[in-house]
Amino acid sequence: MSAGRPSEGAGCITWWGFSPARDLLHIDTHKHRREGEMNVLLVGSGDPRHILKTIAGLQDKQSVHIWVIENNMEVVARQLLLLYLALIPQDSMGINEKTEVFLEVFGNAEIRSQAEEVLQCVASQLSLSVTETMATHACLNTTLLKFKERDELDMIFKSWIQTRSSSPERPAPIMSKAWDYRVRQHLGTRYDSKKGCFEWDLTMKLHEKGCGVINRQQYMRWREQGLAFEMREGVYQITNPSLLSSRVFSQKGDKVAIRGYWGDIVSSPYLSFGIETDDKSLLKTQNGQPIKTAQDISFANLQGLFQSLSSRRGCPTTSQTYTDAEDDTSIRTVSIKGEMLKDLMYPNGISVTFLPLDSFHKLPEKQKYSQFFNTIYFSASFVHQLGPMMRQIAAPDAVLVVELAKYILDLNKEQEAGFAKKVEDIALEAGFEPWHEGTSNDVHAVFVQHIK
Repeated sequence: MSAGRPSEGAGCITWWGFSPARDLLHIDTHKHRREGEMNVLLVGSGDPRHILKTIAGLQDKQSVHIWVIENNMEVVARQLLLLYLALIPQDSMGINEKTEVFLEVFGNAEIRSQAEEVLQCVASQLSLSVTETMATHACLNTTLLKFKERDELDMIFKSWIQTRSSSPERPAPIMSKAWDYRVRQHLGTRYDSKKGCFEWDLTMKLHEKGCGVINRQQYMRWREQGLAFEMREGVYQITNPSLLSSRVFSQKGDKVAIRGYWGDIVSSPYLSFGIETDDKSLLKTQNGQPIKTAQDISFANLQGLFQSLSSRRGCPTTSQTYTDAEDDTSIRTVSIKGEMLKDLMYPNGISVTFLPLDSFHKLPEKQKYSQFFNTIYFSASFVHQLGPMMRQIAAPDAVLVVELAKYILDLNKEQEAGFAKKVEDIALEAGFEPWHEGTSNDVHAVFVQHIK
């Protein structure tokens, strides 16, 4: 069995993105945007960072419907988990604890028992919700997924619950071994000098790319053990089941699915929330060194996003398929640490719908999506999906945002530049032209529809 090329540090499954969170509705490519609900399509974003950032940027009377397409149900399951955590009301779970649990689940291969309790509780609720034929929450909607996809989601959530209680015949995968296997496969003969390799990637790549807030000690610990966020003292030794997935290998002519960790082991989960902030005090330096770390910034940014989400808390929106909007007494409760937790917040004017894995090229066939999306986002790994059919689903004022390869560390500068050129060529062929008003950068490329 082979894990593939030694250069695949980014992995084959995207648990977190390779770019910071971005507000996808405030790109200002046009002075005037239409009123009413804005529709945003995310293709392969990997995590909910853009969803949370976009929601936080909404004005009081604005509303947004975010549509999500991924290529893997395990990624969909994790997005639902993280969004569920974000929607837990603060009067049921303090914002500090909520932020800590979110970051542990988001970026740690192994978690504390407290985080595991919450994760398993949420998995139980998600298992119930995805088997419903109607949306059970005004914000999170999985009813458009195919039945087999929802069945797969249900199986994934149940596997998270059963991870620790697996029978001796089916022992739970041990994350530490899975992580070390990936590191060995990635480094090959360099494994014996791995700390030097980690140091090089940090100082000569991430720091050179402007990520000086990524702390050496924290990054080294993440590279070696998969622990990115340790907010408090505790025992981090329980496998985070949301970071396990199956990968198919060829073994003696047969296809064999191996359960393990197949995500990023090089770029780090700090990129999503930890390297940019509007609070410039978090970026101050002393003697040339950042005072705060990417962990500190991630924590502060997420707290701000959660506060914004909480401020929009209200009744379920009437535009959703949720049928019990008026009946607050019907809201289910879940138990976390022996306490009763009211069901999730219902943020006004916000909805997230997950579309089937193969739906992108089918959207133009449906009248509903004709000239429908105001913003369309593509991750770096999904650029090959871009094509001329984009014009059919893009609104007349649509903005196309594409993640570039700046933080995919296995690429050299020439490959990174070549990727950006490829993105521009594909976008032009699809009928979009670069936006040259200072919005594009070397992290995201921004395009607008070409007006003939």
